[in-house]
Amino acid sequence: MSSPAEFYNSLPPITKAYGTACFFTTVAVQIGLIGPELIAHIHDLSYYNFQVWRLLTNFFFLGPFSINFGIRLLMIARYGVQLENGPFQRRTADFLWMMLFGALTLLVLSAIPFFRFPFLGISVVFMLLYIWSREFPNATINLYGLVALKAFYFPWAMLCLDVIFGSPIVPDLLGILAGHLYYFLTVLHPLAGGKNILQTPTFLHKLVARWRIGTPTRNAAPEPERASGVFRGRSHRLGQ
Repeated sequence: MSSPAEFYNSLPPITKAYGTACFFTTVAVQIGLIGPELIAHIHDLSYYNFQVWRLLTNFFFLGPFSINFGIRLLMIARYGVQLENGPFQRRTADFLWMMLFGALTLLVLSAIPFFRFPFLGISVVFMLLYIWSREFPNATINLYGLVALKAFYFPWAMLCLDVIFGSPIVPDLLGILAGHLYYFLTVLHPLAGGKNILQTPTFLHKLVARWRIGTPTRNAAPEPERASGVFRGRSHRLGQ
């Protein structure tokens, strides 16, 4: 069994960077180095008082130390890693673009009064979980050792559990909405004969290549045609 250090070093770059930022931000809040009110996305302060750092820092707080915090961090480590090492393998720029697009989508959605929430880190976790559930729809999930269900239904099961345990439902819904929008634009719409209008910007490819973050997308083999059908996930070439 690998040591914690070996496990951490084996994580893919984008997931590792995001999970690390979430952990240390939560630690800083917990020990009082920074107050949560200083990093929260408060609509008026972010946009009208030009406290633009809030548009970024709110994504790195997953709540105070608790069982829920541990579960969210483990979800990043599991489902984020499986995405980055699976469907997004050798596509680091695409994975980074997915995270950035999701964050921008969440900021837009959070401008709607009903969806306003000061911290969107949990929403990012649910976005990753939703996209993972679409990429691996037939995987079997054992929910706390009580119920076995297909991964396709996993995000909704976690949302129901949050409701049962009294957690806010808005962050979960925002994450599912952002994840579905990304999946629709990059998978479902092209499968239906439409054009992929969410291509990864060129500057992200150059950034990944320049800073040697993971593996540059353009060095990867062309992605094969996806299987037809709704919510089937991406197809993959055998032997790669």
